[in-house]
Amino acid sequence: MKLALLLFFLLVSNFLPSSLAAPSSSGDGYTITGRVKVEGMTSKGFGVSSKLLNAKIILNGGQSVTFVRADGYFTFHNVPAGTHLIEVAALGYFFSPVRVDISARFPGKIQAALTENRKVLHELILEPLREEQYYEIREPFSIMSFLKSPMGLMVGFMLLVIFVMPKLVENMDPEEIRRAQEEMRTNFLPGSS
Repeated sequence: MKLALLLFFLLVSNFLPSSLAAPSSSGDGYTITGRVKVEGMTSKGFGVSSKLLNAKIILNGGQSVTFVRADGYFTFHNVPAGTHLIEVAALGYFFSPVRVDISARFPGKIQAALTENRKVLHELILEPLREEQYYEIREPFSIMSFLKSPMGLMVGFMLLVIFVMPKLVENMDPEEIRRAQEEMRTNFLPGSS
């Protein structure tokens, strides 16, 4: 009977809305409990998505780290009173960090706010701001992108040299051409004089 009553109490306490922090039973600090929630991303209709099962919840830049349970909840134990920063590191999602203020003067007075837009949270439910895109979409082929590339510029310059330079040589004075050829022989071939 006592076991059934204990199980009932544990079951009911898990489904009631939890406060942001409660005094820890050991007396060393507070316990912060919250939930990570992603709309439309559940596995088999319950729990959290498989992407979020590996999500890390980081307190104060790594001072304490916990993981999301299968039901989406997380807990930090023995957190001292003061201002704390909670961050979520989940592959594929970007979460806004949450600032949690635990009052030492007034036990039980807790305030939580998103750092992104200073929105006050009454329950510590963390939702992603957006999904992260890690890969860029490949640009389709276009002639202008080819012409602007270094290879396209080199090909364009070579075509210009092949087709425009002979036209320039045709318009030169024949005496000027002979003088340029002799100058090239003396400068580039020193042993041929």
